[in-house]
This record gives sequence, structure tokens and C-alpha cells, in this order.
Amino acid sequence: MRECEATGKNIEQAVQNALLELKAAREDVDIKILSEGGFLKKAKVLVTISEDALEKYEKKENLKKTIAKEENDEDFAENFMKKTADAKTEQKSETKPEPKAEEQKTEEEKPVRKVRIVADEEICPQEPKEEKERELISCEDFVQGVLNALGLTGQVERAEDEKFVRINVVGDSLNDLIGHHGECMLALSHLMNVVCESNHKKIILNIGGYREKRAESLTALAKRIADKVAKSGRYYKFEPMDASERKIIHTALQDDDRVTTLSKGEEPRRYLIVFPKEYKE
Repeated sequence: MRECEATGKNIEQAVQNALLELKAAREDVDIKILSEGGFLKKAKVLVTISEDALEKYEKKENLKKTIAKEENDEDFAENFMKKTADAKTEQKSETKPEPKAEEQKTEEEKPVRKVRIVADEEICPQEPKEEKERELISCEDFVQGVLNALGLTGQVERAEDEKFVRINVVGDSLNDLIGHHGECMLALSHLMNVVCESNHKKIILNIGGYREKRAESLTALAKRIADKVAKSGRYYKFEPMDASERKIIHTALQDDDRVTTLSKGEEPRRYLIVFPKEYKE
């Protein structure tokens, strides 16, 4: 293959895809940009092996063909020898003398011994398999254990409704337990949903009123981003965030006629995009 057209989310990725397809180095190719791409549009390039490097890649291709031919020849010889051996075996089996009538009759008259096998339940009793249920701990004990392990003090409060179990931790110097942008708190919340007893309800952990403060901050940020997108006409991509935080931004901008929001990607790297409403329409 001398040339290849490839696409990507940007020009660099499109070039890399073409190089992988050609199995060529960047210094050995000429690159022609067919489309720079853009919003919801992929970049497209034509990558061609340059004239001064073409001979090198043709030699590689010819070498591959030679090796493939030799492998095919070896396979042919091996298959031929196998078929010949099978034919000789089949011929010997066909020329084997049939047993004499007396011998055949003796074989037929031999009594057949019937054997009955009875399972002894007393010797090999079958015990019913019991699945061990995983022991779950309470949400309060889990959080208190984390606080004790980190040498922190705090009061753990629990509130429960039909859908959620809300665990609120109140105390001083809990910033390390919250983490940057709540990353540690969200990780603990996820872990609690795995190991804690919740009666099949989702557990939501809130430390030091962080969720309320974060909601106010994200709402203000969403409005600033909406103004920026509306003025520039270009979309804005947020960093990956938790589903609850994406919902705050969606809610904050749902009544804004200038912009619209869209979530993309896979968890836990799912992110949110804000772009002018006419793009989606």
C-alpha cells in the first residue's frame, strides 16, 4: 500500500491512524490535509509514502511475500505427507483379514455382564451448597472507621428516604477527606455503595456541607460559561465530573435560550459540553 486516507478527531490523530495503516514512519511520508475538521466533524488527511522512501517499503513488501510463499510451500509439503500417511493407514485397514466364522460366533456368544452402580448416600452424602452472603457494615461505622484511621474527628448523621441514604459528616479540618473538587469524597461515596448496608438504596456522602457549596459554585460557573459561549459562538468542554455535578450544570442552563448542554464519554471520564443552541438545532 503506497497511500492511505484516514480520519480522526483532529489532524494529528488522523495522521497517526494513516501511519499505523501504512506501517510507515512519519519521516518517510508526505501528508496532505483534506479537511481540518471542526465541531462534530472529523479531520481527514491523505498520507503517501514519499518517492525517496518508496524503494525501502517495496523491498519490505516483497520480502513479506517471499516469506509467505515459503510458509505456504512448507504447509503444502506437510499436508501432502500427512495425506500420504493417512492413505497408507487406510489401505492397511482395508486389507486386514476378516475373523473366522467360529471366532466371530464365539465373540457373539460371550455373555454380557451387566453392572449396576448404586450410589451410597451414607458414604457420599451430597451436602447442599450454601452461598455465603457478604457481610455488610453500616454506613455510620464505615465513615467513623475512616475518620479514626485518619485521626480526624467528626459527627456522622444519617437521613433516609424512599430512594436515598444520605450520610452527612460535620466537623473541622475535613478538607483532606473531601479532596480536590470532592474527588476523595466521591470515591468514598462509591465505595460505601459497594460495602455498606443500604437496603438497595443509593448512598450519598456529604462532608462539611461540600455538596451545597459545590452546587453554588458550579451554578455560577455554568452561567459564566454560557455567556462566554454565546458571545464567542464556540463550544466549551468541561473536565470529567460526577453525574450529580453534571446534573447541576444541566439544570442551571436548561432554561437558557442561548446555549444547550450535552454529556459525552464513558464513566468515570464522562464530561459535559456547552455549545450554542443553533449547533444542535
